[in-house]
Amino acid sequence: MSGKLPSAKQKTASKAQSEADRSGADKHKASQLQSEADHAAVPKHGL
Repeated sequence: MSGKLPSAKQKTASKAQSEADRSGADKHKASQLQSEADHAAVPKHGL
């Protein structure tokens, strides 16, 4: 992320992914949120 703060979408996705990893539930949804957040970050951060 080149030193920039994560967006709200990335924070939400990260939290969902963490919960899914711990509980084993909603892994697909968490993965989808993470993917969307990653794609949204590309133009914002110029990756």
